[in-house]
Amino acid sequence: MKTVIVAGATGVVGRAAAERFAASGDWQVIALSRRPIPAAPNLTPLAVDLTDREAAAAALSALPEVTHAVYAALYELPGLVAGWTAPEQMETNRAMFANFLDPLAASAPGLRHVSILQGAKAYGGHVHRISVPEKERRPRDDHPNFYWLQEDHLRAAAEGAAWDWTILRPQVVFGGATGSAMNIAPVLGVFAALCAETGRPFGYPGGPAYLWEAADARLVAKALEWAAEAPAAARETFNIANGDVADWTQLWPSIAEALGAAPASPSPLSLAEWLPAQGAAWARVAARHGLAVPDLAQLLGESHHYADRILAHEKAGGAGTRARDPQILSTIKLRQAGFHACQDTEDMFRETFEDLRARRILPSLD
Repeated sequence: MKTVIVAGATGVVGRAAAERFAASGDWQVIALSRRPIPAAPNLTPLAVDLTDREAAAAALSALPEVTHAVYAALYELPGLVAGWTAPEQMETNRAMFANFLDPLAASAPGLRHVSILQGAKAYGGHVHRISVPEKERRPRDDHPNFYWLQEDHLRAAAEGAAWDWTILRPQVVFGGATGSAMNIAPVLGVFAALCAETGRPFGYPGGPAYLWEAADARLVAKALEWAAEAPAAARETFNIANGDVADWTQLWPSIAEALGAAPASPSPLSLAEWLPAQGAAWARVAARHGLAVPDLAQLLGESHHYADRILAHEKAGGAGTRARDPQILSTIKLRQAGFHACQDTEDMFRETFEDLRARRILPSLD
């Protein structure tokens, strides 16, 4: 069997990727993360802190069986958005990737492919208006970004090597991971439950409407499995998104329905400010419903800050004005290369919330 190591296996994409590879029956998965992860069929957890160079080298040098790698690990500063332009955040992410790739490439003679993730920030949407749609063929956007540091390291390491690489750039990713830096699916579910608990109407809390795209973490995981062996993916960069477009204000009623909440008129609210103050209310909800994560901060990670940004709330680091511009990535290149899977965004929310309820992360409000 092929062996894939997934770094960041408790994150929103890493979790989905580890589950996807393990379920296929064709792969042995090594799930690398700092946070604990249970063993499962075809999945072996590996606890490693990639900021610790010596510990990472010791662990990754002991994996000669690895044939493929997915790097989905991420370091973000508290508060999230301000860190996107911070040199400290960029250097930490560069070092983590080097601590992962270098010992692995040196010790796994059968290594055939490495995938890494970037995102819409590759086009500079967090610092200026972007083109619509953005395409992979455009020159690298000239702004400081750890994506470029990791990509340059990847390209240099692969020069003359027997293994290939692929870079995926998903739009806003939604999945079942908790405690993540950027996964607002559980944030929306928590918000609905706390609205019900506190008597607040479940109105859209964000700013003005704009067009954007979602990327189901399971869809990204499918693309990672495809890229691992598709000749057309070798040494290429691809945007990826569900395939439809969304407008939060028009999407909100279907989100409310999927959560079992009564939709209400829009009511601007900073989730980054409001949610952390609801720890006691969440503890009551968690106790009443027997939920798996009663600690609200542990459940949210930094994703409540990301929610303000994605929902175009004006307090999201001054992002409200920029966020109203369309955020659309072309996925033509990926389809032309042979990956044709897609996902309906409303179905994505419904299925993701069902999964979070089944795992006792969110309560049932029906």
